Amino acid sequence: MTTAFYGGVFDPPHNGHVALAEAALEHFRPERLLVLVAVAPGHRAVHLDPGKRLELATLAFGDLPDTEVVPDTYPRTVDFLREQRFDDPLFLVGADEFAAFPTWKDPDEVVALARLGVATRPGYSPKALQAVLEGLERPERVEFFEIPAVDVSSSEVRRRVEAGESIEGLVPDAVAREIQGVGLYQCYPDSD
Repeated sequence: MTTAFYGGVFDPPHNGHVALAEAALEHFRPERLLVLVAVAPGHRAVHLDPGKRLELATLAFGDLPDTEVVPDTYPRTVDFLREQRFDDPLFLVGADEFAAFPTWKDPDEVVALARLGVATRPGYSPKALQAVLEGLERPERVEFFEIPAVDVSSSEVRRRVEAGESIEGLVPDAVAREIQGVGLYQCYPDSD
Protein backbone atom coordinates (compact mmCIF):
# COMPACT_ATOMS: atom_id res chain seq x y z
CA MET A 1 0.00 0.00 0.00
CA THR A 2 1.52 3.32 -1.08
CA THR A 3 1.27 6.17 1.39
CA ALA A 4 2.34 9.54 0.03
CA PHE A 5 3.60 12.28 2.33
CA TYR A 6 3.69 15.96 1.61
CA GLY A 7 5.32 17.99 4.35
CA GLY A 8 5.66 21.67 4.85
CA VAL A 9 5.32 24.69 7.06
CA PHE A 10 2.17 25.83 5.19
CA ASP A 11 2.38 29.37 6.54
CA PRO A 12 -0.07 29.76 4.81
CA PRO A 13 -0.90 26.94 2.39
CA HIS A 14 -1.43 28.29 -1.13
CA ASN A 15 -2.71 27.13 -4.51
CA GLY A 16 0.75 25.90 -5.55
CA HIS A 17 0.77 23.52 -2.58
CA VAL A 18 -2.68 22.23 -3.51
CA ALA A 19 -1.70 21.85 -7.18
CA LEU A 20 1.26 19.69 -6.16
CA ALA A 21 -0.93 17.46 -3.98
CA GLU A 22 -3.57 17.09 -6.70
CA ALA A 23 -0.98 16.24 -9.36
CA ALA A 24 0.67 13.69 -7.07
CA LEU A 25 -2.66 11.99 -6.35
CA GLU A 26 -3.32 11.78 -10.09
CA HIS A 27 0.19 10.68 -11.08
CA PHE A 28 1.05 8.18 -8.32
CA ARG A 29 -2.46 7.13 -7.23
CA PRO A 30 -1.45 6.40 -3.62
CA GLU A 31 -3.93 4.72 -1.31
CA ARG A 32 -3.60 7.77 0.93
CA LEU A 33 -1.88 11.12 1.17
CA LEU A 34 -0.75 12.49 4.51
CA VAL A 35 -0.16 16.23 4.53
CA LEU A 36 2.38 16.81 7.30
CA VAL A 37 2.29 20.24 8.92
CA ALA A 38 5.66 20.92 10.56
CA VAL A 39 5.10 21.77 14.23
CA ALA A 40 8.63 23.06 14.88
CA PRO A 41 10.48 23.10 11.55
CA GLY A 42 14.22 22.82 11.88
CA HIS A 43 14.89 24.92 8.78
CA ARG A 44 12.80 28.10 8.94
CA ALA A 45 10.93 30.50 11.15
CA VAL A 46 7.15 30.41 11.20
CA HIS A 47 4.61 33.18 11.66
CA LEU A 48 1.65 31.26 13.06
CA ASP A 49 1.42 28.66 15.78
CA PRO A 50 1.16 24.99 14.72
CA GLY A 51 -2.54 24.73 15.56
CA LYS A 52 -3.52 27.61 13.28
CA ARG A 53 -1.28 26.34 10.44
CA LEU A 54 -2.84 22.88 10.85
CA GLU A 55 -6.29 24.48 10.63
CA LEU A 56 -5.37 26.39 7.45
CA ALA A 57 -3.87 23.24 5.89
CA THR A 58 -7.04 21.31 6.70
CA LEU A 59 -9.05 24.01 4.92
CA ALA A 60 -6.69 23.82 1.92
CA PHE A 61 -6.30 20.04 1.55
CA GLY A 62 -9.25 18.60 3.45
CA ASP A 63 -11.45 18.03 0.39
CA LEU A 64 -8.84 16.05 -1.57
CA PRO A 65 -9.67 12.34 -1.83
CA ASP A 66 -7.91 9.94 0.57
CA THR A 67 -6.06 12.85 2.16
CA GLU A 68 -5.49 13.52 5.84
CA VAL A 69 -3.80 16.57 7.36
CA VAL A 70 -1.73 15.79 10.46
CA PRO A 71 0.86 17.53 12.63
CA ASP A 72 4.50 16.56 12.07
CA THR A 73 6.43 16.76 15.34
CA TYR A 74 9.75 15.69 13.80
CA PRO A 75 12.23 18.50 13.02
CA ARG A 76 13.62 16.75 9.93
CA THR A 77 12.18 14.44 7.27
CA VAL A 78 14.67 11.66 7.95
CA ASP A 79 13.65 11.61 11.63
CA PHE A 80 10.01 11.11 10.64
CA LEU A 81 10.89 8.32 8.19
CA ARG A 82 13.15 6.54 10.72
CA GLU A 83 10.36 6.42 13.30
CA GLN A 84 7.36 5.68 11.08
CA ARG A 85 6.91 2.43 9.18
CA PHE A 86 4.88 2.18 5.98
CA ASP A 87 4.73 -0.48 3.26
CA ASP A 88 5.60 1.80 0.37
CA PRO A 89 6.30 5.38 1.51
CA LEU A 90 6.48 8.11 -1.12
CA PHE A 91 7.75 11.51 -0.03
CA LEU A 92 6.65 14.44 -2.21
CA VAL A 93 8.70 17.60 -2.74
CA GLY A 94 8.74 20.48 -5.18
CA ALA A 95 11.61 21.02 -7.60
CA ASP A 96 12.94 23.93 -5.52
CA GLU A 97 13.14 21.71 -2.44
CA PHE A 98 14.78 18.94 -4.43
CA ALA A 99 17.40 21.39 -5.72
CA ALA A 100 18.31 21.98 -2.05
CA PHE A 101 18.03 18.28 -1.17
CA PRO A 102 21.81 17.79 -0.62
CA THR A 103 21.56 20.23 2.33
CA TRP A 104 18.91 18.12 4.07
CA LYS A 105 19.82 15.93 7.01
CA ASP A 106 20.93 12.51 5.62
CA PRO A 107 19.43 12.85 2.10
CA ASP A 108 20.64 9.40 1.03
CA GLU A 109 18.88 7.84 4.00
CA VAL A 110 15.68 9.73 3.13
CA VAL A 111 15.78 8.14 -0.33
CA ALA A 112 16.62 4.73 1.17
CA LEU A 113 13.60 4.93 3.49
CA ALA A 114 11.11 6.37 0.97
CA ARG A 115 10.75 6.86 -2.75
CA LEU A 116 10.85 10.51 -3.69
CA GLY A 117 8.30 12.18 -5.97
CA VAL A 118 9.63 15.48 -7.30
CA ALA A 119 7.16 17.96 -8.78
CA THR A 120 8.47 19.98 -11.71
CA ARG A 121 6.68 22.70 -13.58
CA PRO A 122 6.85 23.91 -17.16
CA GLY A 123 9.94 26.00 -17.79
CA TYR A 124 11.89 24.70 -14.79
CA SER A 125 15.47 23.90 -15.83
CA PRO A 126 16.26 20.22 -15.24
CA LYS A 127 20.04 20.87 -15.05
CA ALA A 128 20.14 21.62 -11.30
CA LEU A 129 17.86 18.66 -10.61
CA GLN A 130 20.03 16.31 -12.67
CA ALA A 131 23.10 17.24 -10.62
CA VAL A 132 21.25 16.45 -7.38
CA LEU A 133 19.97 13.17 -8.82
CA GLU A 134 23.46 12.10 -9.90
CA GLY A 135 24.77 12.80 -6.40
CA LEU A 136 22.40 10.34 -4.73
CA GLU A 137 23.32 6.76 -3.88
CA ARG A 138 19.93 5.50 -5.13
CA PRO A 139 18.73 7.83 -7.89
CA GLU A 140 16.37 5.16 -9.23
CA ARG A 141 14.13 5.86 -6.20
CA VAL A 142 13.41 9.40 -7.46
CA GLU A 143 10.57 10.01 -9.91
CA PHE A 144 9.73 13.36 -11.49
CA PHE A 145 6.18 14.43 -12.26
CA GLU A 146 4.90 17.65 -13.78
CA ILE A 147 2.52 20.10 -12.16
CA PRO A 148 0.91 23.20 -13.66
CA ALA A 149 2.80 26.44 -13.16
CA VAL A 150 1.31 28.35 -10.21
CA ASP A 151 3.16 31.58 -9.50
CA VAL A 152 2.67 32.02 -5.75
CA SER A 153 4.62 31.72 -2.52
CA SER A 154 3.65 31.86 1.14
CA SER A 155 5.83 34.95 1.59
CA GLU A 156 3.97 36.70 -1.26
CA VAL A 157 0.62 35.87 0.36
CA ARG A 158 1.81 37.25 3.71
CA ARG A 159 3.19 40.38 2.04
CA ARG A 160 -0.10 41.03 0.27
CA VAL A 161 -2.15 40.53 3.41
CA GLU A 162 0.07 42.91 5.36
CA ALA A 163 -0.19 45.48 2.55
CA GLY A 164 -3.98 45.16 2.47
CA GLU A 165 -3.94 43.66 -1.05
CA SER A 166 -6.15 40.88 -2.36
CA ILE A 167 -5.04 37.26 -2.08
CA GLU A 168 -7.84 36.02 -4.32
CA GLY A 169 -6.59 33.27 -6.61
CA LEU A 170 -3.43 32.72 -4.56
CA VAL A 171 -4.90 30.55 -1.81
CA PRO A 172 -7.97 28.31 -1.63
CA ASP A 173 -11.12 30.33 -0.92
CA ALA A 174 -11.61 28.79 2.54
CA VAL A 175 -8.04 29.73 3.48
CA ALA A 176 -8.57 33.31 2.26
CA ARG A 177 -11.77 33.61 4.29
CA GLU A 178 -10.01 32.38 7.44
CA ILE A 179 -7.00 34.67 6.95
CA GLN A 180 -9.21 37.68 6.39
CA GLY A 181 -11.85 36.75 8.96
CA VAL A 182 -9.39 36.30 11.81
CA GLY A 183 -6.92 38.97 10.68
CA LEU A 184 -3.91 36.70 10.20
CA TYR A 185 -0.58 37.95 8.81
CA GLN A 186 -1.42 41.61 9.18
CA CYS A 187 1.72 42.74 10.99
CA TYR A 188 4.42 40.09 10.66
CA PRO A 189 7.97 40.84 9.55
CA ASP A 190 8.67 38.52 6.64
CA SER A 191 11.25 35.77 6.24
CA ASP A 192 10.33 32.86 3.98
